[in-house]
Amino acid sequence: MYRYSMLLGLCLALAAGVMGPLGASGAHVDQAMLKKIASRVDARTGVLAIEASAPVPYVASQPDPKTFVVELRDVVTIGFEDAFTADPRHPIAAVRVENAQAIDGAIVARVHMTLSQAIRPRVRSARNVIYVEADRADMVSAVKAAPAAIAAPTPMNAGAINLAGPSAAIRDVRVTRRGNATAVTLLGTSRLTTTGLQEVKDGSNRVVFDLTNTTSALPTTTTVKQGPVERVRIGISPKSPLLTQVSMDLSRAATYRLESSPDGNDLTVVFDEPVADPITALRGTELKGPSNLVRQAPPLSAPVAAAPQAAPPQVAAAPQAPASQIGQTPAQNAPRYTGNAVSLDFQGADLRAVLRTFSEISGLNLVIDPSIQGTVDVALKDVPWDQALDIILRANKLGYVVDGTIVRIAPLTVLAEEETQRRKLAEEQALAGELRVLTRSLSYAKAEDLTKLLTATALSQRGSIQVDPRTNTIIINDLAERLDRASMLLTTLDRPEPQVEIEARIVQTNREFARRLGVQWGFNGLATPALGNTLPLAFPNQVNVGGRTGGVQGPTGDQASTGVNLGVSGPSSAAGISLGSINGALNLDVALSALEQSGQGRILSTPKVSTQNNVEAEITQGIQVPIQTVANNTVTVTFKDAALTLRVQPQITAANTVIMKITMENSAPDFSRAINGIPPIDTQRALTQVLVSSGETTVIGGIYISREQTTQGRTPGLNRVPLLGWLFKRNEFTDESRELLIFITPKILRL
Repeated sequence: MYRYSMLLGLCLALAAGVMGPLGASGAHVDQAMLKKIASRVDARTGVLAIEASAPVPYVASQPDPKTFVVELRDVVTIGFEDAFTADPRHPIAAVRVENAQAIDGAIVARVHMTLSQAIRPRVRSARNVIYVEADRADMVSAVKAAPAAIAAPTPMNAGAINLAGPSAAIRDVRVTRRGNATAVTLLGTSRLTTTGLQEVKDGSNRVVFDLTNTTSALPTTTTVKQGPVERVRIGISPKSPLLTQVSMDLSRAATYRLESSPDGNDLTVVFDEPVADPITALRGTELKGPSNLVRQAPPLSAPVAAAPQAAPPQVAAAPQAPASQIGQTPAQNAPRYTGNAVSLDFQGADLRAVLRTFSEISGLNLVIDPSIQGTVDVALKDVPWDQALDIILRANKLGYVVDGTIVRIAPLTVLAEEETQRRKLAEEQALAGELRVLTRSLSYAKAEDLTKLLTATALSQRGSIQVDPRTNTIIINDLAERLDRASMLLTTLDRPEPQVEIEARIVQTNREFARRLGVQWGFNGLATPALGNTLPLAFPNQVNVGGRTGGVQGPTGDQASTGVNLGVSGPSSAAGISLGSINGALNLDVALSALEQSGQGRILSTPKVSTQNNVEAEITQGIQVPIQTVANNTVTVTFKDAALTLRVQPQITAANTVIMKITMENSAPDFSRAINGIPPIDTQRALTQVLVSSGETTVIGGIYISREQTTQGRTPGLNRVPLLGWLFKRNEFTDESRELLIFITPKILRL
């Protein structure tokens, strides 16, 4: 609660600090008045009430264990009522009020409280009153003396700490030795709750954990220097100011574990030293419970893990140095030996006799395999006896088995063969038993599809599977234990899969615009004896001459026989005029064309298909175009699809999304460009894989085509006549655009 109050007050103070400059620049800041400071002593707590004329932001801090400060922003301290009464039972011994100024120039009322003991008060507010509470001084117990059984405690600061309230406080740190282990204990006033114990992975040897709702009355750093622990640091966690972080700096890497006292008030981190060689550990020690261990000579000094008597011993292969360790100094990779120093000098000595010598040196019960033969030549001076035994066993390719208090030494080949036979025996024992039959009719899965999976994961070597496709029944013949495993697996796999409904929408829009403007001229002249206007030549004596600047046909000679003919000629959007003689010897026509057309179209296709999870589905709608081919006087007809096709394979994820592998094709025949009666296929296709949430729509593809074309036709020479050149020109403008969009929406249908 104290930290929450601090954070709330700090946020309010910061907010007021941001508004302070604004107020200084023109806005008026209302200042409250400090009205009263009063104290009282309740049944268990002492309370200090700070009353202002209005609710104000505040910040509470504790610069040292016996000083507590509350700062009230924009509060004037003139003329307040001081009703604080000194009381030996009250945790606050004295109160001092002073005026101060914040960094931004705002007025701050600072209330200093001198504490009678090193405690952590609690702060709360109710409207315009701030309450500072702590346990009564006469009810705060002194710190208990360290137990006499704890050896060599490290003295720490042990001032009086608040013993009640919702939060706990770390009152002391003690370090003890537990044999080869070092134990660091945090003593709390109440239950210490940790959020986790972890080792920092930044290259430094540190163990860090956070405590919730916990404060500390200790210095920031406490020097330990016992075992692997160098120091203990306590401070605010960088994760959250509401957490207290404890960091233990280590001089070397060490294994550790966390222990808690029965009442939860004390937390202990135990750092274990490396365990001595198992043979050394057996010397003079009676092991509780039988154990089996087989090791090769090199790892003699590695830690020993006791195993149940029924479990077979394990043969450890000779450890090979990794490539990254080649070239390192011996001290980096050498095992640690803890045996007493001995000096040995054997030349041609019998190996069995030398091994019996180690029994006398170490006090171990040795059993030497009868197959061990050979001699020993060593000259060692002041080396640990377990290291000497390690070297001799390694040189003669020997290993050992620890069984209770007895150490059996045998060749590695013998131990490996024993391990192999033991493993085979265990496998045969596992395969022993009566075979039983399990029959299961599957509802959703196919029995043929599960045969391979069950054989690889659930069945023993004696098991077999038969399938009845007619009833979709699977028949398993195996041991009872394996049948139980197969039954559980079938229950997991034989379940209904959710379905997916996929809806696609294909939207295709067309927009076309065309404009044609121009003037077209035409004339026709005729000289013939029928009209009496023959040429004064023998040949040719009759001529028919005609011409036209455009495609709009003017009136014929018969139509122009009246002399003048006005009317529409050619296209409906062209206006024409024709002039000519009555007998039709000369005709002249002109057509003014002004054509403009526009069009818009929209095509919408909505294929929809439903399928099971991970099952491909396809839906098609359209026609098939027959295509004839002739080869060797044989006519062959094949059909080409020109249709709308949706092919999709959905996969439902655990996050309620759908992964879809989609093939979308929209094809249609184009008879306007047919060749030999066979039209080409106009195709739009999209192949993609998308991830979409259930019920949401996404665009998987789109095609946009835009075409603009401008054409100009003109009569050479005449189109350049000033002012009249436009009478001999024709302009055409075409604008066309097409757009294709493909939308897809999956929807999960759960049964």
